[in-house]
Amino acid sequence: MRVYVPLTLSGLAEAYKTGELGAGPFVAYAVTPALREWYLSEDIEELEYAALNRAALASLRLLAADPGAVRRRVVVAVDVADGAASADPDLGLDPAALGEVRVAGAVPLAKAAAVHVDSGDAEADVTAAVEALAAADGGDDAAQFVVDGAEDHELLWYARQEIPNLVGLEG
Repeated sequence: MRVYVPLTLSGLAEAYKTGELGAGPFVAYAVTPALREWYLSEDIEELEYAALNRAALASLRLLAADPGAVRRRVVVAVDVADGAASADPDLGLDPAALGEVRVAGAVPLAKAAAVHVDSGDAEADVTAAVEALAAADGGDDAAQFVVDGAEDHELLWYARQEIPNLVGLEG
């Protein structure tokens, strides 16, 4: 099962240093029955893209919780055993939890299929989105528009071997 793990660049650096994602259980995003029902598509690529976007929003929330973090969303795509991640059926179609799964234990970073990161060009819009997040959560439509603006930036794809360059651990 492919899961999408939301991080920040500092979280990615920590995962690189330890060689693993999360201590378990940790939150990730995947194609869940609720996500399938909400998205109304049978195309697995579209569904995985939706799960990736849910993880990108969660990364935005991590940035909001860490004022010192570089304002770039980070998502690691990793394959785990089918039983290693589970969705909470009680969450149902709660919009805030669509695609959310819990991964039971730490996952070796070596299992990462890819890393998705905002380009430097996105930093201003991501910063604005982080600042608008609380108001958007409170129902402010203008703030939601700003948060949605971060989604106008496609996350760039990187191979696992490029992580040291992404986190500044190699020249």
